[in-house]
Amino acid sequence: MNYLAHSFLTFTDGQIVGQFLEDFIKNRDRFSFPKDIQDGITLHRAIDTFTDSHPAIHEAKKVFAPLVRLYAGAFVDVSMDYFVANDLSLNSLKEWKSHSLRVYKVLNTNEEWLPENFKKMLVKMEQDDWLYNYREDWGIKYSIQNVLNKAKYLDKDIPVFEAFLNNKDFLQKCYNDFFPDLLAHAKGINTLLRLEN
Repeated sequence: MNYLAHSFLTFTDGQIVGQFLEDFIKNRDRFSFPKDIQDGITLHRAIDTFTDSHPAIHEAKKVFAPLVRLYAGAFVDVSMDYFVANDLSLNSLKEWKSHSLRVYKVLNTNEEWLPENFKKMLVKMEQDDWLYNYREDWGIKYSIQNVLNKAKYLDKDIPVFEAFLNNKDFLQKCYNDFFPDLLAHAKGINTLLRLEN
């Protein structure tokens, strides 16, 4: 899953920080953070493992695999944020806006724990309100292009966004089959983490 889904699948402020940190730190450094942030890192990994093994995600990858092969999962992750952002059974538009603002506030309040490369990205994320704007086609197009730009072995002009648009109904079905399972799994992991405290 991508940034919005990870931030939504949290249960404390510390977990928000940990969820975002996970992709920016080395494994050996995870124990240098407070327990609540460590829990967010653990939750992030549990979400990724569950997502990678879910049948609906395997189906969704087929949309992008002919274009980007092994990178298909990264584009599915970005696509799922579009459907999370538009899922009004989870939050209203007003609540999604409040969620985005809360996440930026939590991250800025905990900047002492954030690596420099993440701080730079956070400035852009907040300025353009990525989390809220994932609901828009242009927001997802921007994110898809961002993945293409960072990928070492992919041409920057591959029509991944067009594949997203052309297969939106199918990807929506994959999301519908997947996200309730992920939400239940994240809640279960959080329960286990609370029992450890």
